[in-house]
Amino acid sequence: MLFRSWESAVEAPGPDVAEVTDHVGVRHLVVTRHALVRQVLADPVSYRPDNALDAVTPMPVTALRVLAGHRFRLPPTLANNSGVSHPAIRAIVADALHPARVAEQRPWLTALVRDRVARLGGTLDAGRPVDLYADLAADLPLLVLARLVELPDAPVGAVKEFARAALELFWAPLAADRQVALANEVGSFHRVLRDFAATGGGLAGDLRAAGHPPDVVVGALFFLLVAGQETTSQFLTLLLHRLAGEPAVRAGLRTGEVAVADVVEEGLRLEPPIVTWRRVAAVDGTLGGTVVPAGTSLVLWLGRAGRDPAVVESPDEFRPGQRGSRRHLAFGAGAHRCVGDVLARMEAAVVVAEAAPLLDGIRVVRPPWCPDNLTFRMPDAFVVRRPPV
Repeated sequence: MLFRSWESAVEAPGPDVAEVTDHVGVRHLVVTRHALVRQVLADPVSYRPDNALDAVTPMPVTALRVLAGHRFRLPPTLANNSGVSHPAIRAIVADALHPARVAEQRPWLTALVRDRVARLGGTLDAGRPVDLYADLAADLPLLVLARLVELPDAPVGAVKEFARAALELFWAPLAADRQVALANEVGSFHRVLRDFAATGGGLAGDLRAAGHPPDVVVGALFFLLVAGQETTSQFLTLLLHRLAGEPAVRAGLRTGEVAVADVVEEGLRLEPPIVTWRRVAAVDGTLGGTVVPAGTSLVLWLGRAGRDPAVVESPDEFRPGQRGSRRHLAFGAGAHRCVGDVLARMEAAVVVAEAAPLLDGIRVVRPPWCPDNLTFRMPDAFVVRRPPV
């Protein structure tokens, strides 16, 4: 779901393009139909990504001073870059996340997940609860990403806290005192990234060697740590929760009648961790019959596009392999399509294959709860227990 305050304006079936006003009085156009969302994403000239990382709650002077004190800057690098530098930066990041390099991580990740699943299974068999977010999914994407791009040597917990703080600071409706606290947390970790960008190897070294300035190196690392791992751990949690309520799908996985890859794609369609993305109209135009003046903020509802009945046979049912299942826009489309899609799919496939049996016979003690956020789901826990026989 996007902002809960928008539900009445965009509830199903809803218009193709709905006008809404956010919590600070800014007008947006929410685009809901698959074809229109894809049209916007595929046209970076008419619809620019410049606002993709803008804070949805304008920051007060106090928070801006905190960020300035930490020398925080977020220049256009990847998701918010409509300039000529984007292809070159993207190419370097894409090489770091090349499918061949991702495939090399699969045996290591499989062994790690298998070991965790065995331990969690023992805990469940003993009648004790487990949190499949904290105990399984939370740090896996970060550990894999660190091996691929040589991330800064920081405690996993600190990186996760920074990433979630950034998602809240830039995409949530917030009070001023909360913004100040988050600005201090995000700004503090930005210092760690600056130090690493100046001396680190791997991706940071490759970007420096290509002549990109320090701010660009920091910006690329910032975005990877937020979008390159936090969203995947969210998706793993949401997918496991969905599978817990789909015994027929789990049975199909056991017998081989349901393919793991199809489960992942259907999960991305129905449970995407990123539910919206933003663009700004660069020119006057129309979209689905709606007038779109230049400067208009467009909120592309990726989650609703995945349930478009014009694309998917049974849009609200979890049916792996159904017609249209793979046409979701969970990774976006066009020049800014997620560069880590192969990595996310590999991680999800390993978790589904290894962890789905954990869900047999369990009772959900605490389902994932997602805070109000324009773009990110951010589930905080998924606690299950196996009742005694």
